[in-house]
Amino acid sequence: MNYLTHQLLNAEEINFIEKELEKENQGWEDGKKTAGSHASILKNNLQLRRDSDLSKKFSGLIIKKILCNDLIKSFALPKKIHGTIFSKSNSGMKYGRHIDNAYMSSGRADLSFTLFLSCKNNYEGGALSIESFDSEKKFKLDAGEIIIYPSTYLHSVEEVISGERLVFIGWIESYVKSIEEREYLFDLDAAARSLLTKYGRSEEVDLVFKSYSNLLRILGD
Repeated sequence: MNYLTHQLLNAEEINFIEKELEKENQGWEDGKKTAGSHASILKNNLQLRRDSDLSKKFSGLIIKKILCNDLIKSFALPKKIHGTIFSKSNSGMKYGRHIDNAYMSSGRADLSFTLFLSCKNNYEGGALSIESFDSEKKFKLDAGEIIIYPSTYLHSVEEVISGERLVFIGWIESYVKSIEEREYLFDLDAAARSLLTKYGRSEEVDLVFKSYSNLLRILGD
């Protein structure tokens, strides 16, 4: 399974965002409003209106954090982050097995992400389940952790048994469409950075970075 988990936000940032969202009572609406005809049957959650002041403020801050993170940039090669939504699931809510649309009004969905904002001990259930060709994994991450995975995977959110699950979700249009090609580039970049850290600048390291950059030019759009 091709995915990345990473601590994106620190405790101070999480506490601030959570407290501000708790004050927002009017901006939450039925998540079915942003779902397609098939997904709306499976979807049961609340979402903060994208045009609300809080949504625009915090979406912008989180997107900047994602785009400034070297590990995420290397893994996802983000061209655009779009369709972002703050999602809240209370007891009894879930999102059944589905796949994200390839193209949305906001952009192409190459990668999907979920940033967990609630402490995982404060709610029961609500795991994100992701299926690949031969496996299924469940994720319930710590507050501030993000998971990024291909939008080609079937996935679901299990029913919340108790408490409240708060997350920030969105999609990434990558410079490289192919999962396999992104993986090759990620490995090559990681190897080059590791060699640079261990041995410093050299002709060999320069050649690896040269190959990486030129491959990205060939494979990217």
